[in-house]
Amino acid sequence: MDLSVWDPFREMEDLLDRYNQAPRKSLTRGSDSIFEVGDWLPVVDIEENKDAYLVKAELPGVKKEDVSVNIDNGVLTIKGEKKSEIKDKKQHRVECSYGSFVRSFTLPQTVKAEKIEAEYKNGILNLTIPKSEEAKPKQIEVKVKS
Repeated sequence: MDLSVWDPFREMEDLLDRYNQAPRKSLTRGSDSIFEVGDWLPVVDIEENKDAYLVKAELPGVKKEDVSVNIDNGVLTIKGEKKSEIKDKKQHRVECSYGSFVRSFTLPQTVKAEKIEAEYKNGILNLTIPKSEEAKPKQIEVKVKS
């Protein structure tokens, strides 16, 4: 008779693993439009300084030619695909995300969309979205009357 240790959480982990690897590619309906959903979501940081908004998206293992950045009706969309290089090999565990991704962000009306700059280096996509002149903070001098 063989004895084995029963792990009550193992079945739950297996179920969650299967759920996380299920394809999520679909279209979901928002309030007025349809949004595309990818297989995974890259993490994104968005910062603001006095001149621009800075968007940093981490896209590890994604080639530059597999990434596109578009602006349509004030919505910035980062879209692409991370392709799996492992084919016909025995896999013991797959924790990396593969497949298509889509991230969309509504831009403020006070940006210069035609002046957006994109740089891609070492799996990091950096976007610089300049603000229009009226959106930049202004210093007003206070005069003292004597």
